[in-house]
Amino acid sequence: MKEGQKGVAIDDEDDDDRKPPSPYTLGAIYASLGLIIGLNCFLYSVGLQNLPVSTYTLLCASQLAFNSFFSYFINGQKFTPFVVNSLVLLTISSVLLVFNKDDTSSSSTAPAISRVKYIIGFLCTLTSSALYGVVLSVTQFVFTRVVKRQTFKQVMEMIITENVVASVVTVVGLFASGEWRSIDREMDAYRLGTVPYLMVLIWIAVFWQMFSIGAVGLIFEVSSLFSNSISAVGLPIVPIMAVFFFNDKMNGIKGVSMALAVWGFVSYVYQYYVDEQISKTCETK
Repeated sequence: MKEGQKGVAIDDEDDDDRKPPSPYTLGAIYASLGLIIGLNCFLYSVGLQNLPVSTYTLLCASQLAFNSFFSYFINGQKFTPFVVNSLVLLTISSVLLVFNKDDTSSSSTAPAISRVKYIIGFLCTLTSSALYGVVLSVTQFVFTRVVKRQTFKQVMEMIITENVVASVVTVVGLFASGEWRSIDREMDAYRLGTVPYLMVLIWIAVFWQMFSIGAVGLIFEVSSLFSNSISAVGLPIVPIMAVFFFNDKMNGIKGVSMALAVWGFVSYVYQYYVDEQISKTCETK
């Protein structure tokens, strides 16, 4: 009888563990993440406005380093020599760009960037990269410790709620700052015309939603660190494309910075490969 009562108690405890949190709790968590994402988008916009595309992209590589750091404390991510190597290389890659003096005139068609604006753009982009690392790690924590029932429905609920809140924050900031008055002027100044301008905005929104589904889905299936590493695959592509489409100059510092960033990314991918091989070996035994 005692064993039966004990078994019932255990079943009740398991039911409590599987019980999903209240909608209010999830709503508060998702809304908070949405606020951070909205702030993150603003900081990224400031960075992109004040930095050349290649410099901006290479700075964004520090996302993986920040994500590794926060994953260690929030998700219990283990640091191996390859992960540490990736962290160090990506950090050095970002720091090197501070000493780049050719960015103020890196484009023959773009206006010169003042040193003050360059520093502001640098700091905003670096801060937004850190925030993005926090969001990814917290998202994984929410899936594993709070939501518990990891389904496609939960993934979509998180994405929709976060993006709605982030969109509201962005729109409020747009009108509060008065920048909405310059939209018509910006649209008219677009060299390809008004319709292409609108199409660019629409397709950017569509592809970012696809990116959100993929990024959160990878967190759901694997981990936040793996999701971030996959998003970094485009790192060596964008600076090269910027040379052809935006007339950016790929000088020595940027070249070394990009090489270190790619090296850091490959280092982490190799660590993931090693982990997969060890996992398969353990399963066969």
